[in-house]
This record gives sequence, C-alpha cells and structure tokens, in this order.
Amino acid sequence: MSKGTFRQGAAGEAEFMIGAATPHPLDGAKITTSAEAMNAIAEALDLPDHFGHNLDALYDVLTDLSWLPPGEHMLIWSEPSALQAGDRPAYDAIRTVLTEAVADGTAGESFLSVLILTD
Repeated sequence: MSKGTFRQGAAGEAEFMIGAATPHPLDGAKITTSAEAMNAIAEALDLPDHFGHNLDALYDVLTDLSWLPPGEHMLIWSEPSALQAGDRPAYDAIRTVLTEAVADGTAGESFLSVLILTD
C-alpha cells in the first residue's frame, strides 16, 4: 500500500498540499522533450548516477528512494503544459510512471508523493 499521494492542483494551493513533505521542485517551463523531463526529474530528486534516463529506469528509482533521507519526498512539477504542448505522448507516459510509482510505493523509510501544478 502506498504511503504517498499523487495530486494535481493550483499553484496557490501548493503550500497546503506539501505539508511536512520535503519539497523537490521541478520547473517545467522549458521542458519540451522526454529527455529534458528525465534530466529535470533526475536533478530535482538527486537521482543516483546509475539512473538510466528511460521510463523503466524512472519507475525503478522512484520505487526505491533509499538514497534520500527518511520521510515523504514531494516532486512538485510546475508548468507541465510546456511538455504537454511539446510532446503530449511523453508527458502522458511520464505522468503514468509517476502515478504508478506513487501507487506502488517503496519498502523503505523514504516515499514519494507528486504534485502537478496546474497553470
């Protein structure tokens, strides 16, 4: 059972939704390709060097957050509309992986939540 949450909400509500989670902001304003999204997610969550920059590898690292301190870690994706407009299939695929990773959860003390901010 998942400890984390997957939410979509307005930027003005972000502080309330983040709560006590450790925030990991992802500025999507200039992300228009899958590769840019993978790089930005890797940077935001400080993913391990072995991260393979593909959807399967993304799922794998997001369901094992052992390199992060214990507790809830929230990926906060602002302005996802840039990727939606630039490459809708890539956005849909990454969003699906994020949703599934949150739903599947992790076995460790660190767990993922995702907040996608609507423009």
